[in-house]
Amino acid sequence: MLFGEILNVALGALRANKLRSLLTMLGIVIGVGAVIAMIALGRGAQEQVNERIKALGTTLLTVQPGQQRDRGFASEVDRAPLTMGDAEALEERGRYIAAVQPQMSRNFQIQHTNRNTNVRVLGTTANYLQVRNYKIEYGRMFTAAEDFNKQRVAVVGPAVLENLGIENPVAILDEPIRIRGIQFIVVGVLATKGQAGFGNPDEQVLIPLQTARYRIFGNDRLNEIGVLAPNENAIPLTMADIQKILRREHRLAANRPNNFQIRNQSDFLTNLAETTQVFTLLLAGIAAVSLLVGGIGIMNIMLVSVTERTREIGVRKALGATRWNIMFQFLIEAIVLCLLGGAVGVALGAGAAEFLNRTFSWNTAIAPESVALAFGFSAAVGLLFGVWPARRAARLDPVIALRYE
Repeated sequence: MLFGEILNVALGALRANKLRSLLTMLGIVIGVGAVIAMIALGRGAQEQVNERIKALGTTLLTVQPGQQRDRGFASEVDRAPLTMGDAEALEERGRYIAAVQPQMSRNFQIQHTNRNTNVRVLGTTANYLQVRNYKIEYGRMFTAAEDFNKQRVAVVGPAVLENLGIENPVAILDEPIRIRGIQFIVVGVLATKGQAGFGNPDEQVLIPLQTARYRIFGNDRLNEIGVLAPNENAIPLTMADIQKILRREHRLAANRPNNFQIRNQSDFLTNLAETTQVFTLLLAGIAAVSLLVGGIGIMNIMLVSVTERTREIGVRKALGATRWNIMFQFLIEAIVLCLLGGAVGVALGAGAAEFLNRTFSWNTAIAPESVALAFGFSAAVGLLFGVWPARRAARLDPVIALRYE
């Protein structure tokens, strides 16, 4: 039998049992659709993590207050603060430090005309944009001179404007707002950063550090010090530099642990990316079980088909069909079922990913390699689970097959 004839016979057998063929494909459709949707979710999460890494800057290190421990216990009384002196020491003596950005923050009530909102007020230096990788959308950032002179100027995040009911960001420029009843003039509006971690970086108000220190907070306790390494390769040297300087500033003996924490944002987000990837693979693996179940269903149906068509097989063999012809016919039927199911599954998975993106605002990204993988896997399932029924059909004795009722 020629290849074209074998293909026509196989497709004719599938058309003769349309409902059974559709139900047989269902397991493959669900399996491929689930795999595509899960991989799309995982890839979307991966891209979001990469965007966060770029947004934060891979060379950013953050220094936060730690706790002094005595016999394994820590108390709030023993909490070791970070001060302006620590930031100045890092800036003056750091050999592998590109920039230092101290900050103090607390939530305060912000008032504009008759509207008010409670947001984070962050006292920081003029190099905040450089260190934290922010941009100004409207207006300008306050200057180092305004910080030194304790000027009452502010830069607001876009979410603060939404909370205050301000639709046009330009309208807030050079307008007064009140923080703890003290009037500040808005000189700039930050570009949107997007949700990241547990806080919303768009929901904050920046004011000069010296202004915050003397007019708002009343102390020199820092919540955090941002440190910029010269490049990614210098990060270990920068961390060692920070540790050496702060241990000397805090007068820690050689046998005492650090009473501060140094965090590498890049490492944290890389770990998050790896965790996301593991969960993606886990979910895709669970979804792939559906493909396995669908393959078993195809094998079961093909075995039933072999039994039903035993007499037909005997006739074909009597007319000169070889074992390879018979086996190839049944393999084509199994593979066609899997490929058709895979095509429908890809469409279903892509639709599900788009639905999740539009309805729940979940980040999804369909990878071309995942589509190719789904097609390849579905073809492999058809080949794997179609071999046994095909071999069984090919090995039937034509005399016995012709006598079969």
